Amino acid sequence: MQQIILYFLDRDLKKLAKEIEAYPNEDDLWLKVNGVKNSAGSLALHLVGNLNHFVGHIMGGTDYVRDREFEFSGTAIPRKDILHKIDTTIQMINEVVPKLSDEHLQKSFEFDFMGERSTLFYLFQFTTHLSYHLGQINYHRSGIVVKQNKHKLN
Repeated sequence: MQQIILYFLDRDLKKLAKEIEAYPNEDDLWLKVNGVKNSAGSLALHLVGNLNHFVGHIMGGTDYVRDREFEFSGTAIPRKDILHKIDTTIQMINEVVPKLSDEHLQKSFEFDFMGERSTLFYLFQFTTHLSYHLGQINYHRSGIVVKQNKHKLN
């Protein structure tokens, strides 16, 4: 089970890095566009914060300290810094997830914000959470590219 979750987390974090790299202008990471309440930069910070806190710190015992407020309030973080955070999150995922035993995965997760569920249940939640926001970032970037191309045509 760990290998399946690891596959999707690793894959989608790499997609996240590609999305962040694909922004034509670094400043566009911090714009807000139609239908997406947060900027892509904020969503990227939120995703790495979420995974480092819950998977790294809670499940893996890392010393990561989350600043959730900053994930949504921080702006103008350089793209290279966001990409570095994504890379270190990929490394953490690849170190922590394979070490989670089947017994650990069946135990109740100690941070039960969705009701008392197993650690495995929450790992799936964190995986789908990543995919959900990755889709928002893709939509956000696509909206910016379309908007920029319309301006070039006029």
